[in-house]
Amino acid sequence: MQNHNFITTHALLHIKNMVSNSCIKVVREELQRTGFIQVVNVQLGEAEINYDAQVVSLAVINTILQRNGFELIQDNSAKLVELIKKVVIEHVFYGANSSSLIRNSDYLSERLGHPYPYLSKLFSEATSSTLEKYVILIKIEKIKELITYDEHSLSEIAYMMGYSSVQYLSNQFKQITGFTVSEYKSHGAKDRKSLSSLL
Repeated sequence: MQNHNFITTHALLHIKNMVSNSCIKVVREELQRTGFIQVVNVQLGEAEINYDAQVVSLAVINTILQRNGFELIQDNSAKLVELIKKVVIEHVFYGANSSSLIRNSDYLSERLGHPYPYLSKLFSEATSSTLEKYVILIKIEKIKELITYDEHSLSEIAYMMGYSSVQYLSNQFKQITGFTVSEYKSHGAKDRKSLSSLL
């Protein structure tokens, strides 16, 4: 941050479409590049910053983010929906096999401090999907990743992802992707989707 006299404004930005560690890196770098924004912390879905409000407005910050496929969220309901997405992605992709140990609904309620029916209703009203279907779509993308890496058996993947059986995982995988697991391994492995495109 450049040294000059200004009034520092502190803000916690809620950001749409941040779905991976590479998104965190891009947001951090793009905000710092201005020279007028000090990035305190960045994680999925949010950035804590100090900035010179006389030089950089939130509209300018939003423009910087939009150039990179992100967007500031200002509405409280929209913030909570993005937070739901963030928590689902963190739980499924970075949760160290916790999907098999904790029911998704309990985990979301505990993390977000709202009853699951409230979160589910809000999510359905704000998106084109139910929360349950969104969780399944995220899990399927993680399963695709695990299949592609070929480091675990299908039984291990089923356990890791919280499925009661390989058959249940296989049926759901085919229903969502149109491929059986073996077809995906041999033909469809390039069919992975960006997490931000799932809704």
